Amino acid sequence: MQTRLRIFFVLIIITLTVSLSATAQSKSDKFIVVLDAGHGGKDPGKPSKYGYTEKDIALKIVLAVGKELEKNKDIKVVYTRKTDVFIDLFKRGKIANDANADLFVSVHCNAHTSQAYGSETYVLGVHRNSTNFDVAKAENAVIFMEEDYEHNYNGFDPNSPESFIGLTLMQEAYLDQSIQLASLIQKNFTEKLKRKNRGVKQAGFIVLHQTVMPSVLVETGFITNTSEGKYLNSKNGQTDLANAMAKAILAYKKSVELNFVDTEYITEENNVISSEEKIIPNTIFKVQIAAASKKLEPKPYNFKGLQEVSRDKEGKLYKYYYGYTSDINKIQEMQKEARKKGFNSAFIVAYRNGERISLQKALNSGSK
Repeated sequence: MQTRLRIFFVLIIITLTVSLSATAQSKSDKFIVVLDAGHGGKDPGKPSKYGYTEKDIALKIVLAVGKELEKNKDIKVVYTRKTDVFIDLFKRGKIANDANADLFVSVHCNAHTSQAYGSETYVLGVHRNSTNFDVAKAENAVIFMEEDYEHNYNGFDPNSPESFIGLTLMQEAYLDQSIQLASLIQKNFTEKLKRKNRGVKQAGFIVLHQTVMPSVLVETGFITNTSEGKYLNSKNGQTDLANAMAKAILAYKKSVELNFVDTEYITEENNVISSEEKIIPNTIFKVQIAAASKKLEPKPYNFKGLQEVSRDKEGKLYKYYYGYTSDINKIQEMQKEARKKGFNSAFIVAYRNGERISLQKALNSGSK
């Protein structure tokens, strides 16, 4: 099963690479944002005993976000749906890819058996946190409503953690930008709207996996919570959330053109190293402290006094790293130091033979 999945994802990557090369010269001068209202049609989304419907709330918020963004002449908005219709998950990603979009934003509502509340924004990732997996599993289960889903997703099973192994391959190049946008959204929700901040998290959402641009999935709040569900279902609540997201998108657009990527609101649980080994042979750990379109000298005066700063260029972005070691304990201490200096969401990355690998892969190899 895993071998078939790997082959499947490699084929997709090759196909999308060719497609992107063919459309690169036809890229619009405008900044293209694809807005995706979760669920729709025969798929109502998460249930709520209060009578709130996720698909309707998501659509109203998305339309309000689009209305706000369309006031900017430099932005083109594309919708995966503007009415109450059912759209396959893979088709949502195709809409974004065909539009050669700069951003993909999928909007949803959360649900729980308790009175849980708060907003959280996801980027694509395979994380071992069971709660994150359950959220993704609930959103991905919609594929069972699609015709010929076994063919479209080549046997992908939302109920199986093993099915998520290859999901991050295509989105890895956009992870930093995705975290940047997600962080801005959470910051606006928390600081401007005073919503409970549940953080920026990683999970295996199929709708994000299908896209080849920075992509996030926003869980705006819990429709199962008495007060928050009422807020989500209200005109004022939907307008507030839409404006906060629109402002975050505008801030993201400006930041990637001029300034550092700020990942302040990424949840720390998604970048915790746990291993009995101290040294991982043939593996280098670094702390990524920033990413920007601006080229800066990796000197202490540019990075709040931090020594041992290095710089790499990936695509249009320059990435800045602190540290260079095979010692897990040392890199964790350096991560703490970077955060104390003000790089609040500095996160650890791993390299082997000059190529970036996942932390999970690095740690698994070290535990053998």
